[in-house]
Amino acid sequence: MNLPADFDHPSWLTAFGTLAGYGAILLAMFVVLFLLPYAAFLVLG
Repeated sequence: MNLPADFDHPSWLTAFGTLAGYGAILLAMFVVLFLLPYAAFLVLG
């Protein structure tokens, strides 16, 4: 059994890319919706 060859199919690359993209979007939304307002309240409060 050649394990690396089992993950050479383009669908695996697409799946990992999709998960990475969603993760990046969720991280950006978390920063914008939670960390930036928290920092603004610390600075202005």
